[in-house]
Amino acid sequence: MAETLKSPSTLSTSDANWWRQASVYQIYPRSFADSNGDGLGDLPGVTSRVPYLKALGIDAVWLSPFYPSALADGGYDVDDYRNVDPRLGTLDDFDEMAAALHAAGIRLIVDIVPNHSSNRHAWFQEALAAAKSSPARERYIFRDGLGPNGELPPSDWTAAFGGPGWTRVSDGQWYLHTFTPEQPDFNWDNPEVREDFLITLRFWADRGVDGFRVDVANLLVKDLSADLPSKAELAAMDRTSGTHPLMDRDEVHEIYAEWRKVFNEYTPPRFAVAEAWVETPERRAKYASSEGLGQAFSFDLLVADFDAGQFRQIITDNLEQVRLTGSTSTWVFSNHDVTRHATRYGLPPLNGRNVKQGVEWVKAGGPADKIDVDRGIRSAKAATMLMLALPGAAYLYQGEELGLHEVAAIPAEQRQDPSFFRGAEYDGLGRDGCRVPLPWEPDGTSFGFGTGGSHLPQPGWFAQYAVSVEEKDPASTLSFYRRALALRHEIQGPETLEWGDISDENVLHFVRPGNWHVVANFGTAPVALPKGEVLLASADVKNGTLPGEATAWIRS
Repeated sequence: MAETLKSPSTLSTSDANWWRQASVYQIYPRSFADSNGDGLGDLPGVTSRVPYLKALGIDAVWLSPFYPSALADGGYDVDDYRNVDPRLGTLDDFDEMAAALHAAGIRLIVDIVPNHSSNRHAWFQEALAAAKSSPARERYIFRDGLGPNGELPPSDWTAAFGGPGWTRVSDGQWYLHTFTPEQPDFNWDNPEVREDFLITLRFWADRGVDGFRVDVANLLVKDLSADLPSKAELAAMDRTSGTHPLMDRDEVHEIYAEWRKVFNEYTPPRFAVAEAWVETPERRAKYASSEGLGQAFSFDLLVADFDAGQFRQIITDNLEQVRLTGSTSTWVFSNHDVTRHATRYGLPPLNGRNVKQGVEWVKAGGPADKIDVDRGIRSAKAATMLMLALPGAAYLYQGEELGLHEVAAIPAEQRQDPSFFRGAEYDGLGRDGCRVPLPWEPDGTSFGFGTGGSHLPQPGWFAQYAVSVEEKDPASTLSFYRRALALRHEIQGPETLEWGDISDENVLHFVRPGNWHVVANFGTAPVALPKGEVLLASADVKNGTLPGEATAWIRS
C-alpha cells in the first residue's frame, strides 16, 4: 500500500528504523492548546503549536485519544475509532495537523484502544438491543449472572478504577468491563472484532499516521471458558507463564502478528509501542517482537527512586533484553497516568516505590512542607538528561519540558478522573493533576491555553512556568530541554553503552559511541568529571566538578 502523506514532507520514507532512537513527545490533546475558546484543547490547537514542537527538537508526537467520546475516562472510552471528537475538530483538521507535523519533520503516533470501546459505540448499542447469544452480543463479553434469578454478577471481580467489574443490562445479563462501566470489554475471540481493528489501523495509516501506541496491550485476550475464578484466586495465579485467564496470555501475540502484516504493507513499515504492564522483562519483550508490535514501554525507570543503584540495574536489565530480542529500549518518567516526576523526585524516596510516594503526597492534598520543589526539578532534569543519552527511544510528556509539577489542589467538583469518583487507589486523587492544561503565557484567562478558560483549573504558580517566559530565559527548563534534544541527535552509532570507571556508588558513568561520556551524580557531594569538553550539564560545572543531583555530557 502506498505512502499517503497529505503534503510535502522532510521525512524520509526509506528509514524503517526511525523509531528505535526517537524522542517522542506525548500530547494529551484536550489539555495542550485550545483554538476556539471552549476550554478544551483541540487538533487545530496542536497544529498551531507545531513551530513550538519543531523548536523543541522532538522526532515524533504521540497523540492521546482524540476520538468521539463521552470522556468517562479521558477519551479512552471510544465511540468511533475512525473519526474525531467534534469538540476537538474534524478529519480534515486531523489531516492538516498530520501534514503540518510531517512538513516540520515530525512523525505522528496515535493511541489505539483495543481492549474496550465506549458504551455509546454503535456495536455496544446494537448488543444492548439484541437477544442473548446473538452475534451482536458476541462482540463483547456477556454472561448470565449467579443466584436463583441471575441477580448476582458472574464473579466478584473489581474494575481497575474501583467498583464491580460487571454491569447488568435490562434483560438480566451482565457484561465485563476491566475499567469503568462505560468501557465494555471486546471479545477478541470474535473474528469481527479482529477484522474491524485491521480496518481501523489501515484507516489511520492511510492518513499518514506513522505508528500506534497500543493501550493495555496485554489485556485483549481472555479465557473465560471454565468456571470463573474468584478475585482471590485470580490474585494467586501465575502471571509469568502466559496462561493467566485475564492478562498477558500468549494468544495475544497472534493478534499482533496480524497487525504486523498490516504495518508491513506501508513504506516505511508502521510501528507500534505496547503499553503492557507485565511481570518480567521477558514477557514484555514478546510485545516488542519484530513479528509483532516492534516496541514495548519499559516503565522500570518510571517506578524507581532517584537512586544510582536502581537506575544502573534497570538500564543493564533492559539493554540485555535488547541484546536478546533485537528490539530497542524505551525510557519514560512521566505520562498522563502518573504523578509528574519533578514532583516525585522532590519527595523522600520510598525503596523503589517512587510512584506510590507521589500518590500519597497527592492524597494528602499536596502539602508544601512535605516536598522540596527545587530538588524535584533539579533531580528531574538530571534524570531526564541521563535518559536522553541512553540508547533507545525516549518518551516525554507534555509540560515536563517546562518543569511543571503535579497540580494537587483541584476541588472535588472540578475533577474528571473516574478513579477519583469510584474510590480507586489508582493514583492519589486521580490523574487530573498531570492533565491540567499547559501555560503558554504568564497571564490571561487560562495562561494562553485558550480564550475561554480551561477544563481543569490551573494554579497561579503556572505563570512562572509559561512557555513565553521560559523561552526568554536561557537558564529555564525549556531552554535546557531544547539544548539536550538538539545534542541527542549527535549521538550516533550502535545502540550500546559501556560503563565507565568512576567508583562512587552515587554516580553513574557510561560512554556512548563517539566518546560521549555521561556522568550522573545522584548524591549530594560534588564529583570530578572526566577530562573533555562539557557539552551540557543540568547544573553549573565549576573547575571540572559536577555538583550533586546533576548530569553532564562530556566529549573527550
